[in-house]
Amino acid sequence: MVKKGPKQVPESVRKLQARIEQAKQAKAKASQDLEAQKSALAAEAQAKAEKYLAEYIHKETTSNQNRAQAKKNDQFWVEEEPKVILVVRIKGINKIAPKPRKVLKLFRLLQLHNAVLVRNNKATRNMLRLIEPFVTFGYPSVQTISKLVYKRGFIKVNNQRIPLNDNVQISAVLGSKGIHCVEDLIHQLVTCGTCFKECNNLLWTFKLSSPIHGFNHKRTSFIQGGDWGDREKKINTLVNRMI
Repeated sequence: MVKKGPKQVPESVRKLQARIEQAKQAKAKASQDLEAQKSALAAEAQAKAEKYLAEYIHKETTSNQNRAQAKKNDQFWVEEEPKVILVVRIKGINKIAPKPRKVLKLFRLLQLHNAVLVRNNKATRNMLRLIEPFVTFGYPSVQTISKLVYKRGFIKVNNQRIPLNDNVQISAVLGSKGIHCVEDLIHQLVTCGTCFKECNNLLWTFKLSSPIHGFNHKRTSFIQGGDWGDREKKINTLVNRMI
């Protein structure tokens, strides 16, 4: 009886198996590289978070000391004007004239309870004056901006709204500008840095919820006991109820 030799694998099958194995190795290497990049960015983010926190605390301490010294000398301490304004839309689309509607669109305030960060300058102030009955705005604190980014932060990738899950997403888009982690992004927004525009454009408009306990009176300005208009630092109280 003649024994049959081992069955030969066709050349096409061997090539297919080799390609599959090569793809598996490439996928495993890419996964390892991604994990290594995430670990490096996490360590960098931790170090930068401590650095920026020390910077914020130093600035607040210096401001308090200057205020106390001025009070002691029967003088006034005038703080520097905030560089960033947080704008929240509190009214819908009914009965809006074309010009305010256009400004709301420029600010990306397309829906009720949308919120955006804008530079505090003369042009922005003039536009806010046009849409004042439809929005409320003020000066956000570091804590408020941080909460907005961490809890309601979405980024724009190929015109899609993608959750902000890790630092790799930020580094891929803004790494060339020295922004590699969420803390870098927040610092640019807080200080209105040189890359404020790029960071702000990367973020999708913040979508907030209705405030806990609701609004007071949307048809009346804030200084008259209502809701719309300039709240200055009291915007932080309202936004914390909406996050």
